[in-house]
Amino acid sequence: MFDVNQLKWTREPNEYTIGDDKISIITKPNTDLWQRTYYGFQNDNAPVLQISTEEKYFSFVVKTEFHSKRRFDQCGVVMYLNSDNWLKASIEYENEEFQRLGSVATNNGYSDWATTDIDASIKTMWYRFSRRESDYCIECSTDGVTFKQMRICHMWEGAEEIQFGIYACSPEESSFEAIFTNMDITECMWKAHV
Repeated sequence: MFDVNQLKWTREPNEYTIGDDKISIITKPNTDLWQRTYYGFQNDNAPVLQISTEEKYFSFVVKTEFHSKRRFDQCGVVMYLNSDNWLKASIEYENEEFQRLGSVATNNGYSDWATTDIDASIKTMWYRFSRRESDYCIECSTDGVTFKQMRICHMWEGAEEIQFGIYACSPEESSFEAIFTNMDITECMWKAHV
Protein backbone atom coordinates (compact mmCIF):
# COMPACT_ATOMS: atom_id res chain seq x y z
CA MET A 1 0.00 0.00 0.00
CA PHE A 2 1.39 3.40 -0.99
CA ASP A 3 0.61 6.20 1.48
CA VAL A 4 1.25 9.68 0.02
CA ASN A 5 1.17 11.11 3.56
CA GLN A 6 4.55 9.48 4.21
CA LEU A 7 6.23 11.31 1.32
CA LYS A 8 8.89 13.91 2.05
CA TRP A 9 10.56 16.38 -0.30
CA THR A 10 14.23 16.77 -0.94
CA ARG A 11 14.24 20.15 -2.69
CA GLU A 12 10.55 21.00 -2.92
CA PRO A 13 9.55 22.41 -6.34
CA ASN A 14 7.59 25.64 -6.77
CA GLU A 15 4.64 23.96 -8.51
CA TYR A 16 3.16 20.57 -7.67
CA THR A 17 -0.02 18.83 -6.54
CA ILE A 18 -0.29 15.70 -4.42
CA GLY A 19 -3.45 13.60 -4.33
CA ASP A 20 -4.15 10.09 -3.08
CA ASP A 21 -3.79 8.61 -6.57
CA LYS A 22 -2.00 11.29 -8.59
CA ILE A 23 1.06 13.51 -8.18
CA SER A 24 1.96 16.28 -10.62
CA ILE A 25 5.28 18.14 -10.72
CA ILE A 26 6.06 21.15 -12.91
CA THR A 27 9.82 21.12 -13.48
CA LYS A 28 12.09 24.11 -13.11
CA PRO A 29 14.78 24.89 -15.70
CA ASN A 30 18.39 23.89 -14.98
CA THR A 31 17.55 21.09 -12.54
CA ASP A 32 19.23 17.69 -12.70
CA LEU A 33 20.85 14.76 -10.89
CA TRP A 34 24.34 13.89 -12.16
CA GLN A 35 27.79 13.38 -10.61
CA ARG A 36 31.14 13.88 -12.37
CA THR A 37 31.53 11.02 -14.87
CA TYR A 38 32.36 11.96 -18.48
CA TYR A 39 30.67 15.36 -18.55
CA GLY A 40 32.81 16.62 -15.70
CA PHE A 41 30.05 18.58 -14.01
CA GLN A 42 27.99 17.92 -10.88
CA ASN A 43 24.32 18.81 -10.60
CA ASP A 44 22.32 17.93 -7.52
CA ASN A 45 19.25 20.15 -7.50
CA ALA A 46 16.34 18.07 -8.87
CA PRO A 47 13.22 17.82 -6.70
CA VAL A 48 12.82 14.35 -5.18
CA LEU A 49 9.71 13.05 -3.35
CA GLN A 50 10.33 9.92 -1.30
CA ILE A 51 9.28 7.49 1.43
CA SER A 52 11.74 6.04 3.96
CA THR A 53 11.87 2.34 4.76
CA GLU A 54 14.01 -0.28 6.46
CA GLU A 55 12.19 -3.08 4.60
CA LYS A 56 14.80 -5.26 2.85
CA TYR A 57 12.54 -6.94 0.26
CA PHE A 58 9.85 -5.05 -1.67
CA SER A 59 8.85 -3.59 -5.03
CA PHE A 60 7.56 -0.10 -5.83
CA VAL A 61 5.57 0.50 -9.01
CA VAL A 62 4.67 3.85 -10.59
CA LYS A 63 3.26 5.02 -13.92
CA THR A 64 4.70 8.20 -15.42
CA GLU A 65 3.10 10.49 -17.99
CA PHE A 66 5.09 13.39 -19.36
CA HIS A 67 4.94 16.19 -21.87
CA SER A 68 8.67 16.71 -22.23
CA LYS A 69 9.90 18.84 -25.10
CA ARG A 70 13.51 19.88 -24.48
CA ARG A 71 16.74 17.87 -24.42
CA PHE A 72 17.26 15.89 -21.20
CA ASP A 73 13.75 16.61 -19.77
CA GLN A 74 13.08 13.60 -17.54
CA CYS A 75 10.87 12.05 -14.86
CA GLY A 76 10.83 8.67 -13.22
CA VAL A 77 11.65 6.54 -10.20
CA VAL A 78 14.48 7.32 -7.78
CA MET A 79 16.29 6.15 -4.66
CA TYR A 80 18.09 9.24 -3.40
CA LEU A 81 20.24 8.59 -0.34
CA ASN A 82 22.52 11.64 -0.55
CA SER A 83 24.22 13.70 -3.26
CA ASP A 84 26.90 11.05 -3.87
CA ASN A 85 24.73 7.92 -3.67
CA TRP A 86 21.51 7.45 -5.62
CA LEU A 87 19.76 5.48 -8.33
CA LYS A 88 17.26 6.70 -10.94
CA ALA A 89 15.41 5.52 -14.04
CA SER A 90 13.58 7.65 -16.57
CA ILE A 91 13.04 8.61 -20.17
CA GLU A 92 15.16 11.57 -21.23
CA TYR A 93 13.92 13.58 -24.19
CA GLU A 94 16.47 13.98 -26.97
CA ASN A 95 14.67 15.31 -30.08
CA GLU A 96 11.49 14.91 -32.13
CA GLU A 97 12.60 11.47 -33.35
CA PHE A 98 13.91 9.63 -30.29
CA GLN A 99 14.32 9.64 -26.52
CA ARG A 100 16.62 7.70 -24.21
CA LEU A 101 15.10 5.18 -21.83
CA GLY A 102 17.75 4.69 -19.22
CA SER A 103 18.99 4.44 -15.67
CA VAL A 104 21.79 5.95 -13.61
CA ALA A 105 23.53 4.39 -10.62
CA THR A 106 25.66 6.78 -8.60
CA ASN A 107 28.02 5.30 -6.01
CA ASN A 108 30.57 7.34 -4.06
CA GLY A 109 30.10 10.45 -6.20
CA TYR A 110 30.34 8.93 -9.69
CA SER A 111 27.39 8.38 -12.04
CA ASP A 112 26.98 5.98 -14.91
CA TRP A 113 24.27 6.06 -17.58
CA ALA A 114 22.87 2.99 -19.33
CA THR A 115 20.38 3.73 -22.13
CA THR A 116 18.46 2.44 -25.10
CA ASP A 117 16.83 4.66 -27.72
CA ILE A 118 13.04 4.63 -28.02
CA ASP A 119 10.60 6.54 -30.20
CA ALA A 120 9.86 10.14 -29.24
CA SER A 121 6.11 9.50 -29.48
CA ILE A 122 6.14 7.46 -26.24
CA LYS A 123 4.73 9.65 -23.47
CA THR A 124 3.97 7.13 -20.73
CA MET A 125 6.13 4.53 -18.97
CA TRP A 126 5.75 2.29 -15.92
CA TYR A 127 8.69 1.54 -13.63
CA ARG A 128 9.18 -1.16 -11.02
CA PHE A 129 11.90 -0.58 -8.44
CA SER A 130 12.78 -3.67 -6.37
CA ARG A 131 15.06 -4.21 -3.39
CA ARG A 132 16.81 -7.34 -2.16
CA GLU A 133 18.91 -6.11 0.79
CA SER A 134 21.59 -3.81 -0.74
CA ASP A 135 20.98 -4.97 -4.32
CA TYR A 136 18.42 -3.33 -6.59
CA CYS A 137 16.56 -4.01 -9.82
CA ILE A 138 14.76 -1.52 -12.05
CA GLU A 139 12.30 -2.67 -14.70
CA CYS A 140 10.08 -0.81 -17.16
CA SER A 141 6.76 -1.53 -18.87
CA THR A 142 4.58 0.12 -21.49
CA ASP A 143 1.37 -1.45 -20.13
CA GLY A 144 1.94 -1.99 -16.40
CA VAL A 145 1.68 -5.76 -16.85
CA THR A 146 4.77 -7.02 -18.65
CA PHE A 147 7.99 -5.60 -17.17
CA LYS A 148 11.43 -5.77 -18.76
CA GLN A 149 14.69 -5.55 -16.84
CA MET A 150 16.67 -2.32 -17.22
CA ARG A 151 19.33 -2.69 -14.54
CA ILE A 152 20.55 -4.73 -11.59
CA CYS A 153 23.06 -3.01 -9.33
CA HIS A 154 24.57 -2.85 -5.87
CA MET A 155 24.37 0.36 -3.87
CA TRP A 156 27.23 0.77 -1.43
CA GLU A 157 25.16 2.86 0.97
CA GLY A 158 21.91 0.98 0.31
CA ALA A 159 22.06 -1.70 3.00
CA GLU A 160 20.08 -0.10 5.83
CA GLU A 161 17.27 2.47 5.80
CA ILE A 162 16.69 3.92 2.35
CA GLN A 163 14.47 6.53 0.72
CA PHE A 164 12.74 5.91 -2.61
CA GLY A 165 10.07 7.54 -4.75
CA ILE A 166 9.80 9.86 -7.74
CA TYR A 167 11.57 12.80 -9.33
CA ALA A 168 11.31 15.16 -12.32
CA CYS A 169 13.73 17.71 -13.73
CA SER A 170 14.74 19.81 -16.74
CA PRO A 171 18.52 20.16 -17.07
CA GLU A 172 18.27 22.84 -19.77
CA GLU A 173 16.07 25.94 -20.17
CA SER A 174 12.80 24.04 -20.05
CA SER A 175 9.75 23.25 -17.95
CA PHE A 176 7.14 20.50 -18.34
CA GLU A 177 4.49 18.64 -16.36
CA ALA A 178 5.30 15.17 -15.02
CA ILE A 179 2.35 13.09 -13.77
CA PHE A 180 2.73 10.06 -11.50
CA THR A 181 -0.13 7.58 -10.92
CA ASN A 182 -0.77 3.92 -10.06
CA MET A 183 1.79 4.01 -7.24
CA ASP A 184 1.98 0.83 -5.19
CA ILE A 185 4.31 -1.01 -2.81
CA THR A 186 4.15 -4.79 -3.03
CA GLU A 187 6.04 -7.90 -2.05
CA CYS A 188 9.35 -8.16 -3.88
CA MET A 189 8.62 -9.06 -7.50
CA TRP A 190 12.34 -9.52 -8.20
CA LYS A 191 12.68 -13.18 -7.35
CA ALA A 192 15.80 -14.83 -5.97
CA HIS A 193 18.19 -16.28 -8.55
CA VAL A 194 18.15 -20.08 -8.37
